[in-house]
Amino acid sequence: MSTAAPPPRLVLRNEFATVEILLDETANGPRLLVRDLETGRQVHLDALEVESLTRMSHDDFAERVRPA
Repeated sequence: MSTAAPPPRLVLRNEFATVEILLDETANGPRLLVRDLETGRQVHLDALEVESLTRMSHDDFAERVRPA
């Protein structure tokens, strides 16, 4: 009986946030799991959702992301 290796994990941190990013392969296809380590909130993003981020500029994010 073999045990699966844990998913690759990346932690990104700055003075405003700490997030964990994991590759989740438990669904029909691979997705990124992005989890806020302070609140525990998380979101799964598939390839199309991640690709759509490349079409956004920093100005597009500015209205949604304001440090508290």
